[in-house]
Amino acid sequence: MTDQQSRAHIERFNAGVTSGDWSAFLAGFTADAVMTFEGPPVGPFVGRDAIAQGYAAQPPDDTMEITSVRSDGDTDRVTFRWSRGGTGTMTIRRRGDLISELVVAFD
Repeated sequence: MTDQQSRAHIERFNAGVTSGDWSAFLAGFTADAVMTFEGPPVGPFVGRDAIAQGYAAQPPDDTMEITSVRSDGDTDRVTFRWSRGGTGTMTIRRRGDLISELVVAFD
């Protein structure tokens, strides 16, 4: 896991927010990826198809910016801020070049 991979993930997320096309974002996940949110009453989403359905049902409407990344092997801990205010963290675990688990928490 690298800082660059996490930044590319956020770039794909932001592109999805602005375009409504989540295909590049979703391509960054393994087929069996798990996405969990701490705070909002949604998910967990198990599998890329479930993640896609979740984003289709409730598409995010705000972009984010990374404020820091701490890498440890195949895991990154990312802090971010929303463009409209608010912050959060993500724990991103990878299998090869793809995300196998994503945990998002909102402050």
